[in-house]
Amino acid sequence: MKKKAVVITDQCFEDEEVIYPIIRLKEEGFDVDVATRNKTLTIGRKNYPLETLIKFYAGLVDSTKLDDSLYDLVVIPGGFEAPDRVRQIPEVLAFLNKFYSSGKIIAAICHGPWVLISAKIVRGKKITGIIGIKDDIENAGAEYVDSPVVIDGNIITSRHPRDLGEFMKAIISKF
Repeated sequence: MKKKAVVITDQCFEDEEVIYPIIRLKEEGFDVDVATRNKTLTIGRKNYPLETLIKFYAGLVDSTKLDDSLYDLVVIPGGFEAPDRVRQIPEVLAFLNKFYSSGKIIAAICHGPWVLISAKIVRGKKITGIIGIKDDIENAGAEYVDSPVVIDGNIITSRHPRDLGEFMKAIISKF
């Protein structure tokens, strides 16, 4: 059975943290959707248009209407502004809670773990993220680990765009 992934993001995403995972997941045979609020075709922090990815590699869905039964994997990219917007969407937080409870894989990189913090699914976990959110991670009751990739149960986290190769290897190893 074909696996399905959803990348949840918003305006000013970290370009390479959206582009590389989508293309890499497609290479591994995943169907990929990108979820944005109201299916908005956003632009990355470095002006990469999401429209290009949607045209060639992924579907576009509304992040306020996600159904956890449709997906096997969630990826939350960084780009400090995008995750800050995503974590303010109550429907996304509810979706992540269901997804987490079902034991499915949730992966977040850079500032992406902010969304996991807001979903209240990191307490007692070991996670990583960009060093700038270390205090947020610890204040949420998780243990910050300064490592390119951290896997704790069904949560995979990574620090920085330079860790994307290891991040994607970790995600793919779960499938």
